[in-house]
Amino acid sequence: MKKRRTVIGSGIALIVGLVALEAQSQSQNPKTHKIGAILAMSGGASWYGTVMSQGIQQAVAEINARGGVNGMPLEAVIEDHKSGNAQEAVSAMNRLMSIHGVKMVMTSFTAPTQAIAPLADQNKVFLINGGGVSNSLVGVSKYIVHNRSLAADLGRGAALQAKALGAKKIAAIQWKNDAGDSIVKVVHPAWEKSGGSIAAVEAVPQGISNMDTQIAKIKASNPDAIMLWMFNPEVGLALKRIREFGMKQPVIGVEYTGNDAKVAGTHGEGYYFLNDYFQATADYPWSMSFAKGYEERYKAKPEFYAANYYEGVYVLAELIKRVAAKGGTVDGDTMRAALQANPKFDSVYGGQMNFQENGVASKKVGLFQVKDGQNQFIKYIDLN
Repeated sequence: MKKRRTVIGSGIALIVGLVALEAQSQSQNPKTHKIGAILAMSGGASWYGTVMSQGIQQAVAEINARGGVNGMPLEAVIEDHKSGNAQEAVSAMNRLMSIHGVKMVMTSFTAPTQAIAPLADQNKVFLINGGGVSNSLVGVSKYIVHNRSLAADLGRGAALQAKALGAKKIAAIQWKNDAGDSIVKVVHPAWEKSGGSIAAVEAVPQGISNMDTQIAKIKASNPDAIMLWMFNPEVGLALKRIREFGMKQPVIGVEYTGNDAKVAGTHGEGYYFLNDYFQATADYPWSMSFAKGYEERYKAKPEFYAANYYEGVYVLAELIKRVAAKGGTVDGDTMRAALQANPKFDSVYGGQMNFQENGVASKKVGLFQVKDGQNQFIKYIDLN
């Protein structure tokens, strides 16, 4: 029995060793440029993972159809953090590194990104975040950049719109997490400093299915405007119940996806929101070709999350080219150096985006209002 255990133990050690050697071999002699992604592919927020992965796959297919990057195809390896589970994200990151030898990862959501950041630093893995919105993600890894507008900036824009509508007293429903907290910490003190008041703040957990208690308290506070510091799909639920409670005040928030629109139904009418703004326009041919290709492939119009992850693949492809041009090997250090040397990249939103010193890209942010069931662009809001 003891001998058998020794044989089995030796076999396991051999398998582990072979996996490690395979990963090392893939890293040193790659046949493809592997791009890892850790997304919400299952669970209550799987809508995000679906559209994000679709953007990734479209970009990979386009680039490979043109011969890949420097003659080598891209390969997307997509893992699941199961709608925000930090431990699942860590397991996914370890698989990407140990099995696939990945040196660049597209991440999403706040908790998963925070969880994998130390691993990225230890293993020199470059990270690009196109979906996590909490400002706590800035600098969470020395290798992370963001091509998604972060929550507090969107919240500042929403507050500017509330002021433009004449509101002096606001009430807010926030997610009880880093994303919601980061907006409250930045926006509410600034609102009060400018002479406004906060009538009520109600926090709800992500994934809540009944927020009637919180909405009743918001109604009792009688604000001039109601702010939604939350994201899909709670935005749709909040709008639905706010209007069903009989409240007529303007509602202003920081996101409104197709999924939110389905949940809100006609109660979304009149809602204002700030968001990354993707709209295909003839002024920007790349935006048109992306939208056309996406609709042909997925039979749906691209959400901005799809645009962010699609665009993110092109950022990574460009960085691979820049590293190769310097004779380097792709890893967190070389990719970060290439980005810092030239932080400007073409944007599918139009023109160029510029990664600032804190790693956050300056992009177009749009103010929208839901009119006749459609998201109507009103104007850009300058947050600088």
